[in-house]
Amino acid sequence: MSDRTPTRSAEPLMEEEKQSETGAATPALGSLAIDVHEASHADTTTHETVFDLHDVNVYYGQTLAVADVSLEIYKNQITAMIGPSGCGKSTIVRSLNRMNDSVGSFRLTGECLYHGNDLYATGVDPVEVRRRIGMVFQRPNPFPKSIYDNIAWAPRMLGMKANLDERVEQALRGASLWDEVKDRLKTSALGMSGGQQQRLCIARSIAIEPDVLLLDEPCSALDPISTAAIEDLMQVLKKQYTLVIVTHNMQQAARVAERTAFFSLDVSNGQRKGVLVEYDETTKIFTRPADKRTEDYVTGRFG
Repeated sequence: MSDRTPTRSAEPLMEEEKQSETGAATPALGSLAIDVHEASHADTTTHETVFDLHDVNVYYGQTLAVADVSLEIYKNQITAMIGPSGCGKSTIVRSLNRMNDSVGSFRLTGECLYHGNDLYATGVDPVEVRRRIGMVFQRPNPFPKSIYDNIAWAPRMLGMKANLDERVEQALRGASLWDEVKDRLKTSALGMSGGQQQRLCIARSIAIEPDVLLLDEPCSALDPISTAAIEDLMQVLKKQYTLVIVTHNMQQAARVAERTAFFSLDVSNGQRKGVLVEYDETTKIFTRPADKRTEDYVTGRFG
């Protein structure tokens, strides 16, 4: 079992470089310098593994927050993580793109593999990890800029400036938003509805061509109509991306996900820690769970 404190430096740590579309050198991802889009339309029945977690433990200081998580997440599928508040599902999702690195006391042990490569190995650049593995948060967080500049900001920062107008349009189309905003791209994104803002955040993530989208309770602040729009969008997006969603809404998990992980709290020796109770096909989790704790949760006996 490995025991690593993540590197928090944003410096490129790799020996090799690759050329951006502008010709400028941009950092590769060291051992992760692979073309993750090459098989974007692969047959999902082959269950190509994107993430493979082995005995992952997450600590904040000396406190064990989540214990012994092992699971595989598959390409072009939606994987849902459910469970009561405080059970560690968001912590695990944030570990998949090293968002927890900003927490000074964070420490991860075990292996967190992405396409077979350890995300926490020495020489892996967290900035490049987050480019490949995008994240959408619970509440929409558009920048106080125009709709256009919200989408264009990250590509500009990464040197992906060629055909920027086309990139912005394709991202907005990918988020099913283009027809609603194409005539007001220069207006403030803060004037959009909540559902539109969340789709804008999705568009902002896919503008830099990631491999994976992590969605941490993306519909919790939305009305039912906007929630349905986001759920429909996820079904479209999974054709090109791998999606991982954290949700408190079990009906939502049942509607959108191929596989579901149920996390719960274990209280022993006066300590509380999150544990992965069961991970399987969504239909099995909700109709034929193998663990009594899962059955109690999905039937509403607790949580």
